[in-house]
Amino acid sequence: MSRMSKWIRAHLVVLAGLLALAYLVLPNLVVLAFSFNKPVGKFNYEWNEFSTDAWTDPCGVADMCGSLSLSLQIAVLATVGATVLGTMVAFALARYRFRGRSATTAMIFLPMAMPEVVMAASLGTLFLNMRIPFGFTTILIAHIMFCLSFVVTAVKARVMSMDPRLEQAAQDLYATPTQTFLRVTLPLAAPGIAAGALLSFALSFDDFIITQFNSGPTTVTFPMFVWGASQRGIPVQVNVIGTAMFLAAVALTVVGQWLGNRRKATA
Repeated sequence: MSRMSKWIRAHLVVLAGLLALAYLVLPNLVVLAFSFNKPVGKFNYEWNEFSTDAWTDPCGVADMCGSLSLSLQIAVLATVGATVLGTMVAFALARYRFRGRSATTAMIFLPMAMPEVVMAASLGTLFLNMRIPFGFTTILIAHIMFCLSFVVTAVKARVMSMDPRLEQAAQDLYATPTQTFLRVTLPLAAPGIAAGALLSFALSFDDFIITQFNSGPTTVTFPMFVWGASQRGIPVQVNVIGTAMFLAAVALTVVGQWLGNRRKATA
């Protein structure tokens, strides 16, 4: 008993981490399992029979793949816009001193602190007062504004941790400002930029509240489709799409980790 308690104390942090990981992954495993279910009735809440029908026909539900395509388009464009703008803002806040810098920093981080419904209602009121028709454009602008703070946070943290002597060494070797940025600064900041971009894509694709306030009658994203379908029975294909997105995220993380370890090994 004493030996067991010593082993638990020695591995307490690892055990806690594994329990937290299991708690986070368990819902995804449930979604994965029920993507192979053939439910009886409208609701896919109880296991009935193993079936691959949903995987062989993921677009078998009307308008579901259309909403998925719309969510992917908005997520990609919002990621590009938020990453480009957020990277420039992060470099400006981390490298330069100017009047209003503290206020700008507070305004950038404010959307992360306030409830989504406040920002959603504010943007919806702004578009309404400017007489901008609700639809694809308003959703895209809202998602860029929402994701911008997360990109700035990730990139700014990376930029502030960079060693300025590396850029100074490139300048001492007669590199131009453009060459220094492309060959030294940008590669060093790339992990932060990539993290911000991935976070933006996940937030944009998954968002419901901001999208609901700023969407038009014909712009139904995948989260909105799922919310609407929940009132009459969520089809099994929703589990298929959720599982596919989860597996894609895991694969991307594993590949990124493998590339990082390979780069360290060859350095």
